[in-house]
Amino acid sequence: MPPSICRMESMEPLIDSHCHLDLPAFDTDRRQVIANARRRGVVAFVVPGTTAAAWPRLLELCRTEQGLYPALGLHPYFLADHRPQHLEALRLLAMEARPVAIGEIGLDFQLSNLDRKAQQALFRAQLRLAAELSLPVILHVRKAHDAVLKALEEIPVPGGICHAFNGSLQQAERYMKLGFLFGFGGMVTYARSRRLHRLSCGLPLSHLVLETDAPDMSGVRHRGRRNSPEYLPEILRAVARLRGLSQEEVARATTTNLCRCLRLSPPPLPEG
Repeated sequence: MPPSICRMESMEPLIDSHCHLDLPAFDTDRRQVIANARRRGVVAFVVPGTTAAAWPRLLELCRTEQGLYPALGLHPYFLADHRPQHLEALRLLAMEARPVAIGEIGLDFQLSNLDRKAQQALFRAQLRLAAELSLPVILHVRKAHDAVLKALEEIPVPGGICHAFNGSLQQAERYMKLGFLFGFGGMVTYARSRRLHRLSCGLPLSHLVLETDAPDMSGVRHRGRRNSPEYLPEILRAVARLRGLSQEEVARATTTNLCRCLRLSPPPLPEG
């Protein structure tokens, strides 16, 4: 089990459930970004993998920076980069490194240039691997919730997170029965995101987690600029306001949810 998350001075510690701190977008100031996030109460970061070529860099980063937790997976967006041998490499590396999840994996039917049959074969293979290793999964789903749910119902895994969830409440019910949480990020801070506002209010607080998807998916205050885990408190404020709850209550719940799902040791309560 991963070590306990370090204590912070913030009222309630936050965890960014999905950020790509290993990407080159952070090469010039990665440590400063992490330090800034921690000063704002973000005590830990889940860093999903996307391609086999990027896994060594991701794991090295998580080994050298406290509070970074790796997931390993083959992202559907990079379908052209994946090779059959990468699945066996993923199995062996996951057995050795014991990531917190298999991810980021899933289906992307929004992009017409990605072969759907190839995506589904890759996705199902990674689900079988997650089931074999008893690891949760981190899902990327665009225009494909029904297909993803069908696969999950046929290949049970130990739950996981539906990243950047934008499906229906009916689909959410099916995910919840399978042990899944729902990630909300910067898009919820936009006034025009009425669908996300309804979802963030309509789903049980016990199934929500917060994420940035940095360096992408910036919130309204940082539109057009690089996203960062240090902006996670802005997402917290938006969700708390929409639900009519205190920020402390939402922070406590979402951190607890994530620790339960990914089997992280819960962060200690702040002093005082």
